[in-house]
Amino acid sequence: MTIDPTRDALIMVDMQRDFCPGGALGVPTGDAIVPVVNRYLERFAVARAPVFLTRDWHPPVTRHFQAHGGIWPPHCVQGTQGAEFHPELRSPEAAVVVSKGMDPDQDAYSAFHAEDDAGRPLLAVLAARGVRRLYVGGLATDYCVRATVLDAVREGFEVVLLEDAIGAVDLQPGDEARALEEMRAAGARRTTLGELAK
Repeated sequence: MTIDPTRDALIMVDMQRDFCPGGALGVPTGDAIVPVVNRYLERFAVARAPVFLTRDWHPPVTRHFQAHGGIWPPHCVQGTQGAEFHPELRSPEAAVVVSKGMDPDQDAYSAFHAEDDAGRPLLAVLAARGVRRLYVGGLATDYCVRATVLDAVREGFEVVLLEDAIGAVDLQPGDEARALEEMRAAGARRTTLGELAK
């Protein structure tokens, strides 16, 4: 599989402190995948293909959090240390950050609920760049990665899941396996860094 900058883009989902060990909602493998994530970021930057970094960017009061009816402890609150990207993440200069979860009435798991700094939805940004195939990695496999992959398929994109650059919360035992199967059944392909041609 070879990166084609005329049609491919990388979406790296929510590589934030709160989703890594020690964070408010830490994924056990969150730190472990950072070196691999960085290599994907570098590969796409070298290929001059678009790179998007999503982030949860919640207000302090949102129905997403347990105190207001949701299932999650507070995490990735706007402007807090927990909402920052992992300190070892090496983001390309041209990477576009898209934010989601700002609406206090929405959970907004998917990158397709995110927008750039100008307020443009991710789908519009991808269309403007002529993107037709998405490579997706990040955190967490069974929530935001899963939602992003399924929405991307629904929107007509080819989708490639980076199986060595993801990690699951596994809130319920088996969540990760079920999410992987659901993405596969929806039509997402899977690859690893070693299978991605330089």
